[in-house]
Amino acid sequence: MQDLRQCLIYDSHEKDAKLIGVEYMVSKEIYDSFEPEEQKLWHSHEYEVKSGMLILPKPAGYTDKEWEAAELQAMEEIIHLYGKTWHFWQVDAGHEYPLGHPVLMGSAINADQLDLNTAMGKRNKTFGVHHEEKAEARKDLQPHSIHPNANSWWQDK
Repeated sequence: MQDLRQCLIYDSHEKDAKLIGVEYMVSKEIYDSFEPEEQKLWHSHEYEVKSGMLILPKPAGYTDKEWEAAELQAMEEIIHLYGKTWHFWQVDAGHEYPLGHPVLMGSAINADQLDLNTAMGKRNKTFGVHHEEKAEARKDLQPHSIHPNANSWWQDK
């Protein structure tokens, strides 16, 4: 389906990683067609993209420069998408198996929610990137106006 992206979420990049969730992403046009109650289940990607939180791990066969250009092009698209993320395995809670109900997850939508240096430290080291450099490279990306129903779990606080 061309209007839907499906992203698998693993607990690591290692060969034995556990599949812990899935994120669905749709365009603003598709999101706008949803009923208001459905819209509240989705989040924007502006902060994830502009802050440098979101990266696409570099596949083999790309130089750093080639991958930076490809990733920036992808971020130009992703910044306009809305996501709905389900986590179904809480490995951070120590669960050996995917126990309990799936949990609808949001994403950070502003700098007040977390310390990026702490939150991104291990990721930055693992992948040899830095969120501040990513943010600088993405500073000119222009997001759309975020729908008022998106990110509802944060707005309700």
